[in-house]
Amino acid sequence: MGDPKADEQLKQLKDFAINFNRLSQYCFNDCIFDFTKRELSDKESHCADNCMERYLKMNQRISKRFEEFQSMAIEKAQEIQNVNLNPS
Repeated sequence: MGDPKADEQLKQLKDFAINFNRLSQYCFNDCIFDFTKRELSDKESHCADNCMERYLKMNQRISKRFEEFQSMAIEKAQEIQNVNLNPS
């Protein structure tokens, strides 16, 4: 590969696209049920808005918990390393 910064940006773009597609598919399947009209009904629109909001909140919550667990794992690994370097 080339530039690490460009590679990371491409990865972030791909991750965003994957999450957007998941969100779209999930909320479409959950909320859209009337294919006889071109526009969404108020019920479908409201459902899609709520679905998107719930999905994004859930994603943020999972990301936050992952960060917390990562931080705890790093602290634990540092403690183990310190014990191994300074045995009593």
